[in-house]
Amino acid sequence: MKSDFMLAITQLSAEKNLSREVVLGAVESALVSAYRKNNFALNQNVSVKINPSTGEVSVWAQKTVVDKVTDPRQQISLVDARRLDKKASIDDELMVEDTPNNAGRIAAQTAKQVILQRLHDAEHSAIYAEYADKVGDIITGTVRRVDSRQAYIDLGRAEAMLAGQDQAPNERYRVGQRLKVYLVEVAETSRGPQLIASRAHSGLLRRLFELEVPEIFNGTVEIKSIAREAGARSKVAVAARQSGVDPVGCCVGLRGIRIQNIVNELNGEKIDVISWNEEPGVYITNALSPAHVTEVRINRNEKAAEVVIPDKQLSLAIGKEGQNVRLAVKLTGWKIDIKSQTQAEEERAEYEARRAVQAAQEAEEALARGIEEAETPQAVEEVVEETVELLPVTGSEAEETVEKAGPRPSLRFAEDVLIPPPAKPEPKKKKKKSTRREQAEDGIRLRRQKRDVMLAEDEDEYF
Repeated sequence: MKSDFMLAITQLSAEKNLSREVVLGAVESALVSAYRKNNFALNQNVSVKINPSTGEVSVWAQKTVVDKVTDPRQQISLVDARRLDKKASIDDELMVEDTPNNAGRIAAQTAKQVILQRLHDAEHSAIYAEYADKVGDIITGTVRRVDSRQAYIDLGRAEAMLAGQDQAPNERYRVGQRLKVYLVEVAETSRGPQLIASRAHSGLLRRLFELEVPEIFNGTVEIKSIAREAGARSKVAVAARQSGVDPVGCCVGLRGIRIQNIVNELNGEKIDVISWNEEPGVYITNALSPAHVTEVRINRNEKAAEVVIPDKQLSLAIGKEGQNVRLAVKLTGWKIDIKSQTQAEEERAEYEARRAVQAAQEAEEALARGIEEAETPQAVEEVVEETVELLPVTGSEAEETVEKAGPRPSLRFAEDVLIPPPAKPEPKKKKKKSTRREQAEDGIRLRRQKRDVMLAEDEDEYF
């Protein structure tokens, strides 16, 4: 019977993929519950030992040393205690072997459900310990079943759930399909550990790059940031930790073989690999590729950037439904405002016009402030003195000029102080050439000659 017992232990350990020590520990815990219920007190300290070689079961119970035994389940006499321990005394606590005669029958009938429950708990603990270390890594499994909202991946000892939001929109799963998934979380529930997997997580793309690019795996090239819209497009920013290494070339591979393997694993998802730069303007320019950027204006306080794009490439920079610029914002972490070159020039011209108007207003205000200051008596005297000193006369002429000028006028306007500019000469009138016709028309020439003769006679009389 003992050999059959150990054979059953070995079979259980093989079926549950558990070690014999774990199975034996579960059986011992189950037997303790069964023996305490039938042969010992409820609060009594009881332990069970199973010999792993022979399968022999021994039960040990804690008892108190007394002079006269009243409850043999919890007490032992001093004489019997001295046989086990010569130093025993009254009120000492001793662990005494007290294996019931019906140990085999109890183990087979009473402890069956307890043993199974303990085995399930041990199995769940082992699964949790195994997959808890794989969180954030890629695991491979087979699609077991698919329903309208989620799919279930068989990983061997456990089953991972692929929820609807964790599925790529361009993928359709079928039963029996082998699939690489990203393990997001391992949660403990009453039914055992629950594994949450994903095909849309950006970590899946990172791990695929580490598998395909040795330079990323060994740390020569570092992935700085990833922005992904699963099934459509992704952007990856990489930087080299070692001089002389082309990070983008390492990720793309010879003739694009490395990046193509990743694209095939993601069912044709487009991937843009760009070079990371610590300068925000250069980084944002690279992030908006393949569009060409004309100008980038950085606002570091608000962590925002205004990007000017040529008119012909505006739609390319924005992308389909704003996808390209949206991924660039996620990748860089900066707010990006895209404008066409024509729009930027119009705004610049409008800004310069507003600045010109503002400058004119400031000049008018400054002039008005100057006039108000000049109206004070002290300022008027200083201005008049300066004006008198500038008169081009000396000596007696200066005194006569001052006397003729009379009392000093009080200035009211700035034009009284300023010297007027010289008057512009009037333009000369062009002489019109007189054209006379040789032949008279309707007697006009005869009348002109008569008037000339009368003017000549008057002149003779004057002289």
